[in-house]
Amino acid sequence: MVKISKKNIIFSWLFWYLKEMPKNILKAFKNFLKFCSNYFSIFLLLKSYFSYWRKYKWSYGKGFNIGKYIEVFFSNLLSRILGAIIRTFFIILGILVEIFIIILGGFIFLGWYLLPILLIGGFFLGFKAIF
Repeated sequence: MVKISKKNIIFSWLFWYLKEMPKNILKAFKNFLKFCSNYFSIFLLLKSYFSYWRKYKWSYGKGFNIGKYIEVFFSNLLSRILGAIIRTFFIILGILVEIFIIILGGFIFLGWYLLPILLIGGFFLGFKAIF
């Protein structure tokens, strides 16, 4: 934090309003994006995209039995397909939440700069409605 002379409260407020708070707002939304990235584990889901669902894996066993071999092969294949489908759902959900946070952050950041204009406009409209 930069030390500002306390002689002029207007300049102190402008510095806070135009420099410090926008940095804090951006830092907060960066933290929200990091949280959602960790919560949905998008990169981890992409790394393990075709892994077994919940590590449900059947063993082929010893010996060669064609019926058992086909059953285990399709069971393992189904577990991988189920894992890919569910991971796809969570990857898409995580990306949508990230996009929502980015859009919301843009609106809040823009709203921060428009707030004084809206406040002054509200006063003028209020006085206009009274008189």
